Amino acid sequence: MSDTTHRICRAVAISALIGVFGAGPVFAQQGRPLSASDWLSGSVRGPARESSAWRPGQRPPPARDRSRPVAETGAVGAVQVTRLDGGNPDSAGTITARKAGLPNDLWRGSTAATLSPMIQQTPARLPAMNALLRRVLLTQLTPPETGPDQPRQSGQLFLARADRLLDMGALDQAQALLMTAGPGDAQVFRRLFDIALLQGDEARACRIMNTTPGVAPSFSARIFCLAQTGDWAAAAISLRGAEALDLIQPQQALLLTHFLDDGFVDAAETVPPSDRLTPLEFRIHEAIGQPLPTVPLPLAFAQSDLRLNNGWKARLEAAERLARAGAISPQRLRDIYAEQKPAASGGVWERAGAMRTMEAAIAAGDPLTALPRAFDQFRAADMADVLAGMIAGDLPQTPAPDANADAAQISGWLRQWQGLPVDQPEDIPQELQAPPTQPTPERKGEGLLSAMADIDAGIDGDLPRAARGLATLRALGLTEDAGLATSQLALRPHMAAAP
Repeated sequence: MSDTTHRICRAVAISALIGVFGAGPVFAQQGRPLSASDWLSGSVRGPARESSAWRPGQRPPPARDRSRPVAETGAVGAVQVTRLDGGNPDSAGTITARKAGLPNDLWRGSTAATLSPMIQQTPARLPAMNALLRRVLLTQLTPPETGPDQPRQSGQLFLARADRLLDMGALDQAQALLMTAGPGDAQVFRRLFDIALLQGDEARACRIMNTTPGVAPSFSARIFCLAQTGDWAAAAISLRGAEALDLIQPQQALLLTHFLDDGFVDAAETVPPSDRLTPLEFRIHEAIGQPLPTVPLPLAFAQSDLRLNNGWKARLEAAERLARAGAISPQRLRDIYAEQKPAASGGVWERAGAMRTMEAAIAAGDPLTALPRAFDQFRAADMADVLAGMIAGDLPQTPAPDANADAAQISGWLRQWQGLPVDQPEDIPQELQAPPTQPTPERKGEGLLSAMADIDAGIDGDLPRAARGLATLRALGLTEDAGLATSQLALRPHMAAAP
């Protein structure tokens, strides 16, 4: 092909793409997405452009140089748009500090650059600490200080909080947090788009894309949405043009070709998944009849298995995985257990059967009769804490005098694990009974996150370190959280699965 012919073909391709996408920016940014979660797709990335939409983390355009004339000719000039100052998104949240029981100045003295990696790395295996971390991520707090090299409206901590929720599999909470900033920023929009894909709501994902101003989508996402809205011809033209201009990766082009061309429906050829599977690719694999298992994927992908169009066993396994991590409530798992009668034995079926028997015993007013079997089944799967979350409130504080001794003891463990009153609570280990007095940390947020890491060490047997973390929580005024964590650490030997 001659250079002239190549230039003509390239010009035709560009014209076709402009016709489909409009005259806005079309070239996607290169490089790794700015996200702490490696699975985030960057499905929607594009060059920054001026917009009236609120865009957290960006400064307003610089003021015009007044030394230049206002108008050089009599022609009508272009309209200039400047976004309004929407405030620092780091202060956004879905619950107030008062409702969360946290000091409003939790981040005082710290910078977003220091707190963001701590938010991402702080362990929270203990359910009490998992719940506390979730409150921290969702709470409206005075934003941290910005460093000398950071813009005043950072947004760095806001995105770190959202990414941690996504890593925890808490898609609904992450979505609610992101919506407090609005989808007008490319980084916020990208995460909302991925959440919608993982929840199996492609129509909502594409609707967000089509109605969000100031965001330039990637070609893969736009082609996918063109097809979703029924414009298959435009999607095919866009794919061919993007391939001709090397604006789409070969792996994505192959996947989209299978998606758009019904000639591949009956073909035996399969498209291997990429090494770093994105939510968009995951959803397209499903659309072309080559669904991928979610077990080896990050936790957030398990949320897609909860949809009603999946089999009950797949929904049960995904719900158990999410409940273990605290990503869904124990009550939701309980509801899924109650949907059907177990169809087989072993594994998840045994726990479903035990819960079915447990529900019948609760309805009959004698839950302790079925409790030992249910406890054994769930503890063997390292899910005794999940069982506590599901049924502790249905267990009696004071068992009947003729109740089975083992059942009565288990009942006390499960109630105490949830922070409910019991007549004979489990003894607290000496290492945790009288923790050293700790002063209130100067930088409260950093002190809180460090204390949570200390408490997590108690799961591995380092109770003295856990005691220091518990003392820091009390110094910060989080006495209820410290008390619940203390009880859960004391009960761990009874609740954990046998090694």
